[in-house]
Amino acid sequence: MNSRRLRWLRGDGMTFLLFLGPSLIGFSMFYLIPFVLGVYASFTDSAFGGRLVGFSNYADLLHSASFRKAASHTMLFTAIGVPLLLTLSLMLAVLLNQALFLRSWLRTSFMLPLVVPVASIVTVWQIFFDWNGTLNAWLHELGLARVDWMQSNWSMSIVVVMYIWKNIGYDMILFLAGLQSIPKDYYETASLEGAGRVHQFRHITLVYLTPTLFFVLLISIINSLKVFRETYLLAGDYPYDRLYMLQHYMNNMFFQLDVQKLTAAATLMVGCIVVMTYGLLRAERRFRDNTE
Repeated sequence: MNSRRLRWLRGDGMTFLLFLGPSLIGFSMFYLIPFVLGVYASFTDSAFGGRLVGFSNYADLLHSASFRKAASHTMLFTAIGVPLLLTLSLMLAVLLNQALFLRSWLRTSFMLPLVVPVASIVTVWQIFFDWNGTLNAWLHELGLARVDWMQSNWSMSIVVVMYIWKNIGYDMILFLAGLQSIPKDYYETASLEGAGRVHQFRHITLVYLTPTLFFVLLISIINSLKVFRETYLLAGDYPYDRLYMLQHYMNNMFFQLDVQKLTAAATLMVGCIVVMTYGLLRAERRFRDNTE
């Protein structure tokens, strides 16, 4: 066994370590080690030199009304935004998979929001939804009352639309790649046997697109948890009640130097993401095994 390891190190193994080593060192220094220290801090009563207190920080966190509000709003945003994003991006992918006029131009236009800086995106949306912005100017011209959009119940809907607008191009490209990997022979055979478009979509497209669908679902959920930048720049530290997300809570705990609640909330969030990812991968693997 030792001689085999030595041969591996003398061969491709050393090249592998030389190329991967700098990335591993950087990842460990800036991500892995701080995360482990943060998890440890969530079980102590002080950031430096504290004693272990078990799960008391997590109990305090779960009894916090601010945390429960932030968690419920985050889950609501994900539950609304992700299904809409998946549906719209899949519809666009199916449409652009056809022979359409200006198809390449349309694909590029839907990808443009991904390369635009977040600050520029937020500036455009502020101009549109500000009290003196474009939308209120249109309402004024129509004789309707102005609305403070970001301080109303419409605020969640606005952020959902912005999230969809920013991510729909990326999901659409992933769905397009999945659609183009489905052999055309399946559709030709189904057409010869009299199957309609709806039947083909349900029994061919969705079945063979399922692995891509699980992947896009996972990426979309993770992206929905990263919408803090937009809401923070759009509405500030303490936004309207409907926009108070988990990231706002953790950001405010950071400014208050409440490291225990901050690390406990971050650990819970990461734990939920890991469990959700594991569940989606298990479901995708089980579905693939059943179809095979």
